[in-house]
Amino acid sequence: MSRFLPLTIKFVDGSTMTVSSIADANRALEGKWKNKDAQAYKAAVRLVDDALDGICRPAIAFAAFKNAAAQQGLLKPAKPSAALAMLDELASLNGHH
Repeated sequence: MSRFLPLTIKFVDGSTMTVSSIADANRALEGKWKNKDAQAYKAAVRLVDDALDGICRPAIAFAAFKNAAAQQGLLKPAKPSAALAMLDELASLNGHH
């Protein structure tokens, strides 16, 4: 199953979960959300189910999940990865010639 850059979700009850696959997203959709009647949430549930059934591209389903989580304020800002920090450092060194 496809792996994605991990998202940290903070549910309404204060619990958190890292989501980096469609299976994770499916479990996260069962957590405590602010509004399970929201259009974006319902779309994410449908697309994640479709991805698990093999009839939707995982990237599309994951993007829908991320969008639904963002709309409800459940996405925790990710800490920049070590690789990104190194890239930023290289970019700043490059600019000082």
